[in-house]
Amino acid sequence: MNALVEEFQVIDTDTHIIEPPDLWTSRVSVKKWGDLVPHVKWDDEAEEEAWYFGSDRIGAVAGGAMAGWHEYPPHHPRTLDDVDPALWKADARLKRMDEYGIYAQILYPNVGGFGAGRYLGMRDPELMIQCVQAYNDWISDWSSADPKRLIPQMALPFWDLDLSIEEMTRCAKNGHRGIVFGSEPEYFGQPRLSDPHWDPLWAAAQDMGLPINFHIASGDMSLFEAMHPGAGAHASYASMGVVFFMGNARAISHIICSGICHRFPKLNFVSVESGVGWLPYALAALDWQWKNCGVPKEHPEYKLLPSEYFKRQIYGCFWFERETVAPTIDIIGPDNIMYESDFPHPTSMSPGPATTAIKPSDYINEVFSDLPRDTIEKILHGNAARIYNLG
Repeated sequence: MNALVEEFQVIDTDTHIIEPPDLWTSRVSVKKWGDLVPHVKWDDEAEEEAWYFGSDRIGAVAGGAMAGWHEYPPHHPRTLDDVDPALWKADARLKRMDEYGIYAQILYPNVGGFGAGRYLGMRDPELMIQCVQAYNDWISDWSSADPKRLIPQMALPFWDLDLSIEEMTRCAKNGHRGIVFGSEPEYFGQPRLSDPHWDPLWAAAQDMGLPINFHIASGDMSLFEAMHPGAGAHASYASMGVVFFMGNARAISHIICSGICHRFPKLNFVSVESGVGWLPYALAALDWQWKNCGVPKEHPEYKLLPSEYFKRQIYGCFWFERETVAPTIDIIGPDNIMYESDFPHPTSMSPGPATTAIKPSDYINEVFSDLPRDTIEKILHGNAARIYNLG
């Protein structure tokens, strides 16, 4: 193990657990709801295990279980039995974290969507909230293997503000340290992110000290089919990933320009799995547009520039960048940047036969070694410890 990960307790700010097949069937009444409860069965056509909500296929059970896999995406394992246990078992995950030089992981979902939007497809409000609560209880139980190192983020029944605030309160008591929220709620028939409709939720999150996490790919997923089929499956997958990475520019622009950051100055927002190299340009463009479009005249109550709102309460995470890291730190400073690995997804820093990734500990040593010690501490540990209230 190299010196940097031994010196700093590295907090990995974007990881996922591959959900076990019985997550919902063991917690939600199958006797009452039947196959409407999320369940796994064999897909004969695709020749793989898949998740279903009723008769609707949601996705492959092991579609995101790519760490160490021998095929390039979008090819993936066919069953959960084919994958590394560290992808879905807590004891094995902790051992892998030790191997990678990771002290703690911020944990995100897969099946319900990165903004919980897939639950709306169930169409029954009672079943929807039960499934959200079942997921939140499961990840809380899973994280109890080591609550200091496994940090759950809650899903919300965002289609109902009262229920969302109740669930926030309940989950915060159960150890959840943040909220997974979609950046495109209008895609699911809800008000836009910039709508004041969400102000009660922002206010409650601010009062509870819960950061809002905008994970990429939390809304419109049509990018999976954006390229012409003739481009090839692997080239299309590569293009899709990059477009999703940069999609959070929209979320950042909307929460600043709609006044959300102004109205809720102590609420933190995290742009997850989106990288940081593009942030200096995005902030420069926002400042330019802000001034040239007359925002200060339209909203004299806004006392800061977009870049200043960002520095006060918005964070970006990166995992594979090299040449763009130091210039980004020079321009926006180290206080709004955090490290992630995206374990065990296709782009993750997980060595294997079908990836160029190296172990996080080796990557950290190569990319961070020339940076000042206080900068390293903030990016690898301090910033995440502060906003997720990890002590």
